[in-house]
Amino acid sequence: MEEQAAAKAAEFKKRFHQIEEEIAKVIVGHHDIVEGVLTCFFAGGHALLEGVPGLGKTLLIKTLSEVTHLDFSRIQFTPDLMPADIIGTDMVSVNEHGHREFKFEQGPVFANLLLADEINRATPKTQSALLEAMQEKSVTVGGNRYALDEPFLVMATQNPLEMEGTYPLPEAQLDRFFFKLLLKYPGREELQTILSRTTTTEIPQPERVIAAAEILQLRTTVKEVPVAPHVYDYAVRLVLASHPGSEFAVPTVNQFVRVGSSPRGAQVLILGAKIRALLNDRFNVSFDDISKMAHPGLRHRLILNFEGEAEGVTPDQVIDEIVEKTPKSMEVAA
Repeated sequence: MEEQAAAKAAEFKKRFHQIEEEIAKVIVGHHDIVEGVLTCFFAGGHALLEGVPGLGKTLLIKTLSEVTHLDFSRIQFTPDLMPADIIGTDMVSVNEHGHREFKFEQGPVFANLLLADEINRATPKTQSALLEAMQEKSVTVGGNRYALDEPFLVMATQNPLEMEGTYPLPEAQLDRFFFKLLLKYPGREELQTILSRTTTTEIPQPERVIAAAEILQLRTTVKEVPVAPHVYDYAVRLVLASHPGSEFAVPTVNQFVRVGSSPRGAQVLILGAKIRALLNDRFNVSFDDISKMAHPGLRHRLILNFEGEAEGVTPDQVIDEIVEKTPKSMEVAA
């Protein structure tokens, strides 16, 4: 049994790194971002990337589609974008007998990999059009339900809220994202590499290394990784520590947080930790695996109160204290 588990962990790690290596042929740097997006991908979740334009967010998911040979679609969010522009609509058509009938025309959401570019430039009504697709992997139009093909990943990009013409995402939609990843500017050497790759005739081409069926199988491998009760409890206490007034809440949470993480936050900690364990050649989850998922998995699930925003407190600062002051092991309630 242990040999079989070790073999599954080794195979997952091998395939994960193969995809990373192919993406690295095109994407310079951003190792943590690529690993975070792939973690969302293999956990069956969605990724929210925040950063200024021009950092390679669109190129990343397009390259992922080439490496996995999955259907790719892109939506540029603008203030005048309507929900039907995303999910599709019923159109009147004439059939072969000359009779008029309604026919559903699929929107760009019907793809395996969907890039929702600058999602916070659209109105909240349009942003919410993605809610059902992200959670239920389906859309409903005119009373009819249409399923989306698996695997399905939404990678949304948003500009920092300080930029002009942006709308904050609704809390319900933020909660649908597995991770929120923050992109930084490339360094000196990375920028030089970007220039050498993009201003010459030698354009690197990634190779296809995995297919949809194997991706779904690897997702099953992730869910098979066991978690001990005391490790589950640690994830639970981290999430409860983000709730103001909770017995586990740390002082910063009680002072600056209005709403803490939902139960989805705990699910993210566990699934992300399972993937990290596999990447470290283990078929079991450690406390460290859980704590490493706290920032990308919880930062968009903490809603600061007025005092927190006025003081310039960031969710990451709050999570720092949660991780630091939450004991990793304590007696589990019967």
